[in-house]
Amino acid sequence: MTTNQWLIPAMQGLGFTLAKGQIVRVTDVEGEQVVDFVAYRSEDTNERLDPTITMDALRKMNVQPGDIIYSSKYTPMLTVVTDQVGKHDFINSACRPEMYQFLYDKKDHASCYNNLNLAIGGFGIPAPEQHYPFNLFMNTVIHPDGQITVERPLSRAGDYIELRAEDDLIIGVSACPTSESVCNGFHCTPILIEIR
Repeated sequence: MTTNQWLIPAMQGLGFTLAKGQIVRVTDVEGEQVVDFVAYRSEDTNERLDPTITMDALRKMNVQPGDIIYSSKYTPMLTVVTDQVGKHDFINSACRPEMYQFLYDKKDHASCYNNLNLAIGGFGIPAPEQHYPFNLFMNTVIHPDGQITVERPLSRAGDYIELRAEDDLIIGVSACPTSESVCNGFHCTPILIEIR
């Protein structure tokens, strides 16, 4: 049963709360769309979802149903319930205006950094120096020679991941606005958020 849902337009973001035990479904509506996902503990917003600690705790980079996403204090924050894609990213920080200027010579470009700042700002959480999200559907490949490339997402239209809250959380999401590369298949599209 869905209690709340939002269709987030391409290149935009959203902030919402998730109570302990609730499940959030994030759906890639049209396919090949990355979603930057951050989470903060409602009772102490200094504690946040931490991709590096999650990799340390799990001893791996690819999650599957049953795996836990950990906080900056090694506390369970979310559990992967369902995953129709199986390929997400823990190592890339949120895109930001400076990145677009550096890589694409574009100034004042929309960014996940700004989208996430707006999303969490509505809950009184100050903008961090940088966001380190769980990048849903992002297909980062680490090659044997150490080279890192971002390839087309493996998600197709309607694919989703479901995460269960293990504490009361504040969530920020951004439909990544990078249309300049294969990160989003050169085309930014909406995402659907449902609380179940």
